[in-house]
Amino acid sequence: MATLKEKRTCGQRCEDFGRFVWNSDTGTMFGRTPEKWVYISLYYVAFYVIMTGLFSLAIWTLMYTLDPYTPDYQDRLTSPAYNDTSQQPNRNCTRGQYFKQEKFEAPHHTKYSCRFTQSMLGRCSGLDEPTFGYNGTMPCVIIKMNRIINFLPNNGTGMAPHLNCTILSGHDNIDMIEYFPTNGTFDLSYFPYYGKLAQPTYVNPLVAVKFHLVKEREAKIQCRVVAHNIAYQDSYEPYQGKVVFLLKALK
Repeated sequence: MATLKEKRTCGQRCEDFGRFVWNSDTGTMFGRTPEKWVYISLYYVAFYVIMTGLFSLAIWTLMYTLDPYTPDYQDRLTSPAYNDTSQQPNRNCTRGQYFKQEKFEAPHHTKYSCRFTQSMLGRCSGLDEPTFGYNGTMPCVIIKMNRIINFLPNNGTGMAPHLNCTILSGHDNIDMIEYFPTNGTFDLSYFPYYGKLAQPTYVNPLVAVKFHLVKEREAKIQCRVVAHNIAYQDSYEPYQGKVVFLLKALK
């Protein structure tokens, strides 16, 4: 027949714990001799030193494979607004030609950028009409291309991409469409783009479109960038290479 376990007092329990911390009979501390504590301490020190070394090696290898000028994933980057003052270091580049730069010849180990001034947007620059036509029936819409590093429009054939806007609905409500710069061209001199680190003063080329609304003054517009290597008919990306918007002037 099993006997009932004797209930231990608080003093006995404290005595057992003290013996666990240091047992003078066996010379152990927390269940191990000092010699074993030295061995296990050396083991964990070596273990964490090796783990730290492996982690540092992995980080160094990762950083070594990264290019500071070209990110691995770089199809969409933000762009600043046009500002003539910030473009003082930029050059007046030859129009209609790619501005390729193999070396970092600009100050501070950078590459030069071409100027895109606000006045290039003509009647949509906001210089003479700060409201950009939105106080009447001739609003301006400004379109930009996403920055893509080392991208050459039309596969480097020398043909500049251009903007083409079509009226999807409300054809009778638009009397005329104007493009600024002329023909809605994204000049080749702004390509290729080498990245924010290489071209810190780069400004996206823009195309402005002024719509002359009449009659009911409402129309649905689609604008797309025309180039051989810019897709716009991908069913999975309905707005790739184009933008669709509704224009409506208040009566």
